[in-house]
Amino acid sequence: MLIALIYSMIIIGNFAVFSIIQVDMHLKTPMYFFLSCLSLLDVCYSTVTLPAMLVNAITGDRRISFHRCFTQLYFFVGFGGSESLLLAAMAYDRYVAICNPLRYHVVMNKTFCLGFVAGCWVCGLLNAVFHTLMTLKLTFCGDYHINHFFCDVLPMLEAACSDIQSSQVLLHVVTLFLGMSPFVLVMNSYIHIISTILKIRSSEGRQKVFSTCSSHLIVVTVFYITAMFNYNGPISGDSFIIVRVSSFLYSIVPPLLNPIIYSLRNKDVKRALKKVL
Repeated sequence: MLIALIYSMIIIGNFAVFSIIQVDMHLKTPMYFFLSCLSLLDVCYSTVTLPAMLVNAITGDRRISFHRCFTQLYFFVGFGGSESLLLAAMAYDRYVAICNPLRYHVVMNKTFCLGFVAGCWVCGLLNAVFHTLMTLKLTFCGDYHINHFFCDVLPMLEAACSDIQSSQVLLHVVTLFLGMSPFVLVMNSYIHIISTILKIRSSEGRQKVFSTCSSHLIVVTVFYITAMFNYNGPISGDSFIIVRVSSFLYSIVPPLLNPIIYSLRNKDVKRALKKVL
């Protein structure tokens, strides 16, 4: 029931945000374009794992075929990498809007935004190709038991009985570029944003923007920190339980909270929602 409730909330919330942005002409700005892409990505991201987990919980059958497992691995890693880059793109968008507002529409033009989003999707899916091919080369033996809720890179490496050193190296390198680098970019953007906000004379205005930024930072931090820990965590032992918890957090919490924090608390989105209803 909990899994079904979470998945339903993710689907309803993200589709609502995506639909409102598409139908309301006042929301045709770069910020809302990125938000609509994030909503669509969150639907895809959660659909890779949650329906399968729901079926497992209802039927009690925890088996998954070889091809389904690697298909799930590919799309989970691909959508996760794309979201990591898209969150960085959204932070850059806010940085330009707040710190350099006079050049905002010149910098964040339609071509640049489309290229930015396309680049996020392409890089994420290419990253998934590398990980999937590297994992396919491994040898699996024994009872083929995956110590996880779904097929992910680290549990697959743990289940393998062949040399996994090259896969681990790839994992650490990709985590640096798709995890640490976007996170540093996000933090750098928000540092500049906060320094600009501090120059606002109105205390009410500062408090309002700080409230929004803090919400964004909480979700972004949960996503990046748990993801980076998950892909650089232990391979075996009791501590692998922590990896399962962290992967559960970064794969479910952001898609669940993103519609609320990024969109439904926004006065323009709430106005558009009331108009549609």
